[in-house]
Amino acid sequence: MTFWTAVFVLCAVWPSALSVTRYSIAEEMERGSVVANLVADLGLEPGGLAQREVKLDIFTTKKYLDFNKRTGELYIVEKMDREYLCPAKSTCFLKLDVVIESPLRIFNIELGITDINDNAPHFRRDRIELDVSESATPGERFSLPNAVDPDVGINTIKTYKLSVNEHFTIEIQTGSDGTQYVDLVLTKALDREETAVHELILTALDGGVPVRSGAANIIVRVQDTNDNSPWFDKQTYTINMTENTPIGNVVMKLNATDLDEGLNAEIVYSFTLYTSEKTQDVFALNPNTGEITVKGTIDYEDMKFYEMHIEARDKGTHPLLGQCKVVVHVTDMNDNYPEITIQSVKNTVDENIPVGSVIALVGVSDRDTGDNGNVSLSIYQAMPFILNKSSDRPMHYKLIVSEPLDRETVPEYDIMLIVTDAGTPPLSDNETITVHLLDVNDNAPQFPQSFYTIRVMENNAPGALLSSLTAFDPDLHENQYLVYFILEKEIANTSMSMLFSINPENGNLYALKTFDYEIETEFLFHIEARDSGSPPLSSNVTVHIIIVDQNDNAPVIVSPWRAHGSLVEEKIPRSTDKGSLVAKVIALDTDSVHNSRITYQFLQVTDATLFSLDQYNGEIRTMRMFSYRDPRYQRLVVVAKDNGQPALSATVTIKLSTVETAVKTYSDMTEVPLEYDIFSDLNLYLVIGLGSVSFLLLITILVTIVLKCQKPKSSKAAPPCRNSVISERNSTIADSTLVSNDAYWYSLFLAETRKGKMVVRQPVPKGSRYIVSSLPRGTGLTETSDSAASTLQVCLQFADLFFHSSQIM
Repeated sequence: MTFWTAVFVLCAVWPSALSVTRYSIAEEMERGSVVANLVADLGLEPGGLAQREVKLDIFTTKKYLDFNKRTGELYIVEKMDREYLCPAKSTCFLKLDVVIESPLRIFNIELGITDINDNAPHFRRDRIELDVSESATPGERFSLPNAVDPDVGINTIKTYKLSVNEHFTIEIQTGSDGTQYVDLVLTKALDREETAVHELILTALDGGVPVRSGAANIIVRVQDTNDNSPWFDKQTYTINMTENTPIGNVVMKLNATDLDEGLNAEIVYSFTLYTSEKTQDVFALNPNTGEITVKGTIDYEDMKFYEMHIEARDKGTHPLLGQCKVVVHVTDMNDNYPEITIQSVKNTVDENIPVGSVIALVGVSDRDTGDNGNVSLSIYQAMPFILNKSSDRPMHYKLIVSEPLDRETVPEYDIMLIVTDAGTPPLSDNETITVHLLDVNDNAPQFPQSFYTIRVMENNAPGALLSSLTAFDPDLHENQYLVYFILEKEIANTSMSMLFSINPENGNLYALKTFDYEIETEFLFHIEARDSGSPPLSSNVTVHIIIVDQNDNAPVIVSPWRAHGSLVEEKIPRSTDKGSLVAKVIALDTDSVHNSRITYQFLQVTDATLFSLDQYNGEIRTMRMFSYRDPRYQRLVVVAKDNGQPALSATVTIKLSTVETAVKTYSDMTEVPLEYDIFSDLNLYLVIGLGSVSFLLLITILVTIVLKCQKPKSSKAAPPCRNSVISERNSTIADSTLVSNDAYWYSLFLAETRKGKMVVRQPVPKGSRYIVSSLPRGTGLTETSDSAASTLQVCLQFADLFFHSSQIM
């Protein structure tokens, strides 16, 4: 018994095209018995399977085997009964696939189950009764039921033995399938009167060690003579039939002949014991007519041919019989749908899986033969996958990625595989493989716009929401979680993070301080959106903040110049002509162009008919000549109003004094005669000398004024400032400089404003231009200090003195 429980490792290598490893073991081996060491036999690396997934696919309903990843041994977990696994088969193989992943490898293994002599022969019936006519001649044969032994090979039935007697012996015949059949042969004529019943014992012996046997009792009853037996015109009949022939169809009709008469000539047809039970389940035999009909399903895949052993027995007192064999060959039809078997499928993969990666192993099969069993596998519709047919296993395919996958475009694929045979009509089947794509961080965040322009009203509240800059990322989970932040940038030593703040979660942009249009008009910086993937991806957008001006600065009157809002006093000759320029009011506004547009009007005037005010350039002119009725002092209040909403304004009060001309009138020229000697040579020389001195003094004063006024230009020029103000109608703007027409000479004046010091230079005569430039505080113009201001004031006083002197002269 020890010999049969040992493991026989054959490892017989079949042709290389099959790549199948075969082992052989005896049936009924104990649980835990080792079949083979696959690591050694398959050439695998010892210890390399611990981190790899190993799958054992056994094509049976029970799990008989298992695999030890640590030792690499294939061992038994359930006893195997060869007669249960492979009934009525001479060979028995258990097929299994060993699938090893990372990398994927598949090994085909066939495990041969060898038989042991664990079953004794037995007869279907323990008692066999035979009626034998006494007229039977020696050599006549009688069919006996053969014994059955589920074992195979040498363990199956080897021989039969008949108990010792003088009338009968046995002959053993071997059928086409290797089955042994026993005939009882008459060796000596029978004498019913001597022995009416013969009791024999038929013993079947197998070839196993130890030998097992089974016995049946044969009862031979000797009958009176009926010396003619039925006979058939042929010993073997061959019929061709297609599978799935309808039940009830007639296969053929047998006709046996018996030369006897009466009951001895009446024939009854029946299947012999040589006819298998499976065949008798498929075909029916009419015992009276000998007609064979279909009573079960004929399936080519189940049985390719049927053998019916039929006997014709007469109804004589001692019936005689004749035998024939009917062989039915079954023709295949395309009645089996092809099948798809999915192995080792990957239902979830990363979207960046490399092209050429294997998604699944697919096997196809068809039980039909010929063209009916010739199958092809295809994908139902165009997808980024292809089927690669295995070269060594023609009925197996690999489902492979053929194109790059993108989860954002198609997150899931339902791959329908269709298998079709070549029969007429063709039959097909389908199987669907669902592949889910896992997201990888392959998309950077995207803003709807590449450039954002945000207008912010000045004097805003700190913490005010300016805008929401939201980016979109088509990835999933942490790959789409975005964080926003401002890219650091310094403007005038001030970081952007001190001016603005952005919510890192939703992209809301806030102002951290109150902005002043007169200080800064715009900001330009970048905001970046970064996802939380690994590695993270990001993109940025340019943000342009424009500060919108509000009318928050009132006009400042810079001409006529006055100290700290004091009254401006001017003198004007009473003989001034109509339309003469009396004064010019100039106001400046540091707001934007729209808000700084200034108009002038009288708020109060002593005589509205005497003076006019140009609302755009602030010029005050006489509308008529002075009369003796006009008061000597005229009070003018001028308001300068900007264009904002609501409008802001500033006022200046001008007190005009009229003066008489210094020319004496001699009314009585005739009454006071002149002496001609008053115009002596000496007097003439004195007049000429006095005029020359006066002229030289005038020239000296003019040169001194020019030099004094141009001294600040020797210092470093102040950089251009954006706070330049333009308020003159018909003005021309260039490089923060205001140029306008003027008719009279106002040499130079200085005025303080809330934002800085304003220097205005106005050249004459009429048709010339005056220039207004802005000098902000702290710009490095050190000369424009208090001393510079005092110098400029002195210049203004000289200019004013000269202006009035020129008018008097």
